[in-house]
Amino acid sequence: MNTHESAAVLHLTLDGVSLSAAAGTTLAELLAQHPASAALAPERYATAVNGAFVARARRLSHTLQDGDAVTLFQAIVGG
Repeated sequence: MNTHESAAVLHLTLDGVSLSAAAGTTLAELLAQHPASAALAPERYATAVNGAFVARARRLSHTLQDGDAVTLFQAIVGG
């Protein structure tokens, strides 16, 4: 068993702020639980985990790992 599976608590950062979450937490769950993103409509921002873009449709299935760095940024529309 690897350490990610045995950890009961994940240590993460959300926009540079350290926080903890339960093992198995998805990106969507993390965003719903924290004031930095909970006050925003999901379509108003984009997300990245460890610098890799995570599409809105994948937030429900993207399970976070210990040490992940989550970044929120304003989605830009236009051309």
